[in-house]
Amino acid sequence: MNLQTPEPDDGLDQQLQAEIDAALGETSLEDLVDQELADGRSGKRPEREGTVVSVRGKEVFIEFGPKLQGSCPLDHFDETPSPGMRDTFMIEREDPDDGMLICSRRGGVQKARWDTIEIGHAIEARCTGINKGGLEMEVSGHPAFMPAGHIELHHVPELDIYVGQKLPCEVIELDRQRNRMVLSRRAMLQEQREEARNDLLGTLEVGQVLDALITRVQPFGAFADIGGIDGLIHVSEMSWERVQDPGHLVKVGDAVRVQVLSIERDAEPIRVGLGMKQLTSDPMHSALEGFSEGDVVEGTVTKTTEFGAFVELSKGVEGLVHISELSNDHVKRVESVAQAGQTVSVRILSVDTATRRIALSIKQAGNEGSVAERAEDPAMAKLKAKFSAKSLKGGLG
Repeated sequence: MNLQTPEPDDGLDQQLQAEIDAALGETSLEDLVDQELADGRSGKRPEREGTVVSVRGKEVFIEFGPKLQGSCPLDHFDETPSPGMRDTFMIEREDPDDGMLICSRRGGVQKARWDTIEIGHAIEARCTGINKGGLEMEVSGHPAFMPAGHIELHHVPELDIYVGQKLPCEVIELDRQRNRMVLSRRAMLQEQREEARNDLLGTLEVGQVLDALITRVQPFGAFADIGGIDGLIHVSEMSWERVQDPGHLVKVGDAVRVQVLSIERDAEPIRVGLGMKQLTSDPMHSALEGFSEGDVVEGTVTKTTEFGAFVELSKGVEGLVHISELSNDHVKRVESVAQAGQTVSVRILSVDTATRRIALSIKQAGNEGSVAERAEDPAMAKLKAKFSAKSLKGGLG
């Protein structure tokens, strides 16, 4: 195989040769190239670390070894690289004329030329419109198509946001005779996500505050991408107020700020618990400043359960009257003493700002009789009204 490039510095040659000999052992460079090219044909997109030798025009020449050279477009670099700089390159193909490897830089995107585009190339394309199946694209004056499922890693409800944008993408289907080209961003984004995930795993800690992107909304919460890893924002961690429908707070594509609450590294895939409300002040803390233990205040019963009744003291401030604090008499059914919508007087027994719990008592407020009377069982009230004018043995009242 005849591989020729501009001659590198002799000192650089010797240093590279020593590194290559130590790394390869008995494996020849020719065998390695053959294997990498075979991997490339199978879609694995082989990678190899190389050293920049020189920059000529719009091409960067790279040396992977004394007999293994390649070139990469200059526009794959944010800044013009200096000779001696090492980087990782992806081997796209071998030039049949001079045997030089045609490479791309990880994350680099080349401006497309119709006559040189091949399947697997990472190119830049412009979105010219949308249709029900995806995006209409333009590459070097030729039409192309990107299916909706290949635009992002998650579902995108509104495609018109991409019109006019230049997008990095990969050629997944090409037929020059039919002027047909199909593009994908998904594979490239997945590759970037894997890299980001590996980097994030090394630094992720409970308590960190991160930017996240909502990827999915469910009745129990929302999933958010924190940079390669999806975490769950449980509905109870979205807001300090009770949330009935997470979709009222967030939607797919929203950028949010979250705090890491838990990490289960042993789970597969890794499980990360996130919270949104932790980054806002708890309105209950300021609201509780007006309430002290021992105070007798009025509130409204919001709901009843088997173990007691919840009473709203002010907007966003709710306390529990345990069934044992409803009356001095034994209470079998909470509804016999308190019903939703009722206004009651309660005594504040305790206030715990850390757990946001307030313990209340009706019987200690001195109005349990009036409350019980107002909450009298409707069936019993009808019986009393029916027989009030009659003399019944034993009585009902």
